[in-house]
Amino acid sequence: MRVISKKRLREFWLKHPDAEKPLQIWYSICKKETFENFSEIKNLFNSADLFDDNVIFNIGGNKFRLIASIQFKIKTIFIKGVFTHQEYDRGKWKK
Repeated sequence: MRVISKKRLREFWLKHPDAEKPLQIWYSICKKETFENFSEIKNLFNSADLFDDNVIFNIGGNKFRLIASIQFKIKTIFIKGVFTHQEYDRGKWKK
């Protein structure tokens, strides 16, 4: 899959250094995969959930959340945002 963009990940882990390693792992896994549908994502990332047209990934033992829009036809993951658990719970990302 093509992941757009790693810059968002980097910006987040610069503020939250303990997120760097789990985000790097997530990124490297997704770059190697070619997901056809959400079920394939769920098989690899058991804690992934759907919300509207977004996939929510738990990162770093549920410490962080990554929200992405995945376009399966063009094999592209668009990172909408990365949040701490507290930021995610506030729900501003839904707007």
